[in-house]
Amino acid sequence: MSDVTPRIGTLSFLTPGNYPDDDPYAGLEDTLRLFEYGESLGFDGAWIRQRHLEHGVGSAAVFLAAAGQRTSRIELGTAVIPIGYESPFRLAEDLSLADVLSRGRLQAGFSAGTPPHAELIGHRVFDGDWRTYDLSYGRIGRLIENLRGDYLGAADTVIHSPGNTQRPRLQPHSPGLIARLWYGGASIRSVRWAGENGLNLLTGNIVFGERSDDFTTTQLDLIGEYRRLADPARPARVAVGRVMVPFDSADRATRERYRRYAAGRHERTLAPQGDRRVLFAPDLVGAADEIIDRLRADPVLARTSELRLELPYEFHRADYEQILHDTVELIAPALGKQAVAPRLGNEYDGDAVAASA
Repeated sequence: MSDVTPRIGTLSFLTPGNYPDDDPYAGLEDTLRLFEYGESLGFDGAWIRQRHLEHGVGSAAVFLAAAGQRTSRIELGTAVIPIGYESPFRLAEDLSLADVLSRGRLQAGFSAGTPPHAELIGHRVFDGDWRTYDLSYGRIGRLIENLRGDYLGAADTVIHSPGNTQRPRLQPHSPGLIARLWYGGASIRSVRWAGENGLNLLTGNIVFGERSDDFTTTQLDLIGEYRRLADPARPARVAVGRVMVPFDSADRATRERYRRYAAGRHERTLAPQGDRRVLFAPDLVGAADEIIDRLRADPVLARTSELRLELPYEFHRADYEQILHDTVELIAPALGKQAVAPRLGNEYDGDAVAASA
């Protein structure tokens, strides 16, 4: 039991963006509507997974550009973009463009290492043997440098386009985005890199048991190591993710389906899984009062004020809306989360956004 009651200041949700194979538009439209619904309920952030070769969003930047036109206040996050498949310059252009279109609401999260399905599509992404390419943190470092917007070439270097002469740099330049970059850290090495390089930290329901078989002990260790190395002059953000499925407003059949879902995933939480010793947090499925008690007893949540609700892959839009509703109405107030005031106006000040991130 934590001796500090968690108090949540920022509440977000992460959704997989599923769609049926024969009608991707329907599923993607449902996800856009879920972003709209989450904003109307008062969520602070809506995040999308990026997935390749699956029934999900293959380009988070493209999806969030659309979501930015359907919402006005909510933060728009990527969790996470596997950097291995991306061009650090072209991705920086896409993220900057999506950020400008959303008026400075993008929260861009990344992961490094060999990306999923590389044996199948690596040769389609890269010229030559993909195994010889740098797929590690260096690729994110190059993207960060691009986002800084430094001018290219010598001081007198200019480029010409119709009606314009200018010094060359990545366009459009969105100055606030550099402070809204995140890393999905599950290992000691990854959180150290994130802290040393000025990225915010995402830590969810999966970590690697490098020093312990216990999930909570490991996640606390990761957050502590990150904060030890993060620049104290910059208020780095730490967002903790939990799979939560409150079922108070669901019908009986839906509750039973939720219980079966949780039961099917329980065994994986009992011991480290695989060569990398993956540790899974238990899902929080049940009545809101039960979930509140478990969240209050979670010592990890006492180390941050940002909670991210991770929605299951297998559910549908109506399920997601019910879960979001019950979370806001029944769980969030018990953790001190205040309702979000509507955003006034559409003014975008990138420097102001950076200062508040």
